[in-house]
Amino acid sequence: MRILLLTYELPPVGGGGGRVAQDIAEGLSERGHEIIIITSHLKGLPKEEILDGGIRVIRVPSLRREAFRAGFLTMGAYILSGFWAGLRLTGKWHPDVIHVHFAVPTGVLAWALSRLRKIPYLLTAHLGDVPGGAPEKTGSWFRWVFPFTRPIWRDAAKVAAVSEFTHQLALKHYPVDIEVIHNGVDLKELDPGKLEVQSPPRIIFAGRLMKQKNPLQIIKTLAKLQDISWECVLLGDGPLREEVEKEISNHNLQDRITLPGWVTPPEVIAWFRKSDILFMPSLSEGLPVVGVQALAMGLAMVVSNIGGFVDLVDKGKNGFLINDDSDYEKALRKLLSDTTGELLSFRKASREKAEEFSLEKIVASYEKALKDSSSSVK
Repeated sequence: MRILLLTYELPPVGGGGGRVAQDIAEGLSERGHEIIIITSHLKGLPKEEILDGGIRVIRVPSLRREAFRAGFLTMGAYILSGFWAGLRLTGKWHPDVIHVHFAVPTGVLAWALSRLRKIPYLLTAHLGDVPGGAPEKTGSWFRWVFPFTRPIWRDAAKVAAVSEFTHQLALKHYPVDIEVIHNGVDLKELDPGKLEVQSPPRIIFAGRLMKQKNPLQIIKTLAKLQDISWECVLLGDGPLREEVEKEISNHNLQDRITLPGWVTPPEVIAWFRKSDILFMPSLSEGLPVVGVQALAMGLAMVVSNIGGFVDLVDKGKNGFLINDDSDYEKALRKLLSDTTGELLSFRKASREKAEEFSLEKIVASYEKALKDSSSSVK
């Protein structure tokens, strides 16, 4: 198949959703499919390049200034410039199907190209692009864009959601058939080797430092655990970085918490390899790719009981799903004060759980969904 992949974020721009899009594209390319990606440009990146497997990437102007931040204006700019680039491209290169990640904003682009060029599309929803999925981030937008999103879902040949939570939430707003296809990881590439607990145990967070990810809760929790041994690394950057640094200073935790800033995907994995516990008190999540990566690298999970995290944790076996903020301290204290080998046991259970998210299986599911989409008529 010829597949046009549309995603407004692609590494090194954006978060986990873009990483998912690239992983799926690379997996499909290995299976012999021809793929072209249209994504957002960021200063310093080439406007066109060829990735491994011969995947062609076209980066269109988007007014984006930061890898970790996208605003309404940058999304709109991507849609406009992506539309003209897509129109030119599909006039010469005739894809069999479009695979679009994120109903908003990228779905607008897929819908327009599909209507004009008569190309069916598969929509993958990641949660933040669903009304109510990330209210602290997109709630104000959906108040007035929601009516315009209905055709995007209605006219898709097929729709996939990355988690059961995203699936159920989408069904409340869009009466369409939705298949759950989890985010996946390459378990051969992400091999932690022999699992051992660090000394001292290392807690890690990976994501944007923004309200949705709730990073200030991490500092508040760790401030109550200063009587026991641990280190913490907060990977990422974002609008709350200054507040996070201030909170660390207020609790005199500068020597125990490290902030490396925005790091590359390989650097995230390198840090995971040296860590023991993924601590993510997020307020909303689809199926975070860092969560699946953490499973593969054998990290115990202390995460909020929301969204796709529910799909990643077998409670009391490889981690804890937390409902109340005070319970973060209890869960971490239990693992960090471990005298029975429970932390190592949790880590091994996470690696076993990761088998459910094998990228090979995920790519096979998308390949079938794309083939079904390409043969459909809307």
